[in-house]
Amino acid sequence: MAKSAPIYVIDRKTGIEFEETILGEKWIRWAYQNSESHLLERVLFRSSFISKLMGAWYSSSFSKSKIVPTITELEVDESEFAETTESYTSFNDFFIRRLKEDARPFSTKKEDIVSPADGRTLVFPKLDKNTFIPVKGFPFSIKTMLPDVYERFTNGALAIIRLCPADYHRYHFPCTGTITKSADIQGALHSVNPIALGSGPDIFGENKRTYTLMDTQDAGTMCFIEVGAFGVGSIVNTRTNGTVQKMDEKGFFKFGGSTVVVVFEQDRIQFSEDLVKNSAAGRETLLKVGEPLATVLS
Repeated sequence: MAKSAPIYVIDRKTGIEFEETILGEKWIRWAYQNSESHLLERVLFRSSFISKLMGAWYSSSFSKSKIVPTITELEVDESEFAETTESYTSFNDFFIRRLKEDARPFSTKKEDIVSPADGRTLVFPKLDKNTFIPVKGFPFSIKTMLPDVYERFTNGALAIIRLCPADYHRYHFPCTGTITKSADIQGALHSVNPIALGSGPDIFGENKRTYTLMDTQDAGTMCFIEVGAFGVGSIVNTRTNGTVQKMDEKGFFKFGGSTVVVVFEQDRIQFSEDLVKNSAAGRETLLKVGEPLATVLS
């Protein structure tokens, strides 16, 4: 198998492009890009058994020894942690860590919609009816991702925020609104890494996911989707009903790479200019939760 190109991401804060460090990159590339690996792909990604085993181990005290090496390898900023590193009793305890209250500032302007998570972001300012195509990926459809509610988002706008093991894994509401519906959809646990996005599986239509419909204060109806991925023990939503405020916690992912997708109705929002530019050039942008994502159209 020929050596594949590295994955580059633009850091919004510095504007510098960097090569992403991928945990388990060798195995991910082999599973998705080697023609002889179909059996491994089925065992690892189309069954939850391995991910559940991993989740159980990472929730046990035996996994605590992995915390410090991971912080070092991925250069995680300990100064943001609400608790001390020594206080975490398992790797998952560290993985779903809370941050200090001032670690993620955000705009309180009602017209500003903020990033719901830390992650590498792609935006699609206008869907082609129901279709979007990530970088070097195959076409994906909101019809398969949201089979019973997709019609209201035809020709709408969509953002993908891809979380990596180094990221803060709690996610938040990007604007004020009222939850009107939520649903769980069972499925596979493919990797959400761009390696997998460019290799064929319908990750957004096949993976385990949860969606929440919300009537926003100023941006019409929004859909917030959590997409499970390989190694994710579970998607835990801590807020599932009622009226919510911008940056209220919505939930968290346990161990593994994961993705948040937000979808808006047609002509309701405009994504930030730098995100549109970088996405059009085939580059994800590294955002922190609370940073500007879009503006409501008047």
